Amino acid sequence: MQFILQGLANTINPVAFHLFGWPVYWYGVIIGGAILLAITLASREMRRKGFNDDFVLDLMIWAIPIGFLGARLYYVIFEWPYYLAHPTEIFAIWQGGIAIYGGVIAGALTVYFYSKYRGFSPYFILDLAAPYLLLAQSIGRWGNFVNGEAHGGPVSESFLSHTLHLPQFIVDGMLIDGTYYHPTFLYESLWNVLGVILLLILRRQQKTLKLGETTLLYLIWYAFGRFFIEGMRTDSLYLGPLRISQVLALVIFILGIGLIIWLRHRPVKRPYYSEISHSEQK
Repeated sequence: MQFILQGLANTINPVAFHLFGWPVYWYGVIIGGAILLAITLASREMRRKGFNDDFVLDLMIWAIPIGFLGARLYYVIFEWPYYLAHPTEIFAIWQGGIAIYGGVIAGALTVYFYSKYRGFSPYFILDLAAPYLLLAQSIGRWGNFVNGEAHGGPVSESFLSHTLHLPQFIVDGMLIDGTYYHPTFLYESLWNVLGVILLLILRRQQKTLKLGETTLLYLIWYAFGRFFIEGMRTDSLYLGPLRISQVLALVIFILGIGLIIWLRHRPVKRPYYSEISHSEQK
């Protein structure tokens, strides 16, 4: 794996291979692999809870394309002056330019309504999927590494090699147009991995997280890390002087904590995630 990444970093070639004359980009390969892993893990958790995992595959048929559409639409909206002048690039997602917040919003809405349509609790399905979505986000950030994007400001080679003690293939990959940059893609990837571990541990504990709280903790964790990491990036989307992702992260963080406190104090009884089984859901 390191040999592959070393080669990618050195060549800075975003094309993995050609299929029938069409370029297949590492960005898409990495994101596709991340989604496939998330689906596999979600299906396994669905079976562990006693459900038919066909529901996960049926859901993904809708959630994946709608999520990608939301991610792209979010990015295009906040870069509209550019895309108004270059309309042919609106659908060129292989060049990058998808915003995870847009994907999460569109995907979550799809999960909510499709789950209700199929007779499942949307909050249970969202809780089930949340850790694996965060894992997919962690892996997907390596697509940014291959594209040489989503990085921070300039740093020295010594900072990357001797202060952060990064592997050489990452150091080489952060040399872009003659300048070394903060590997903010890596910071977010590692932060997300820690979040996955935390969510899975807490979710498996008996009577720890109530229905909906895994999803809220996912949002809180991701928003907290994204707020600080976004402040280091050089490619942020802006609304006036404000970084949109930082503002949204702050709002999500505050709302997430507020919702957990509010839900915990409501008199309405909610089951714990660990207690949910097929017999109670359907």
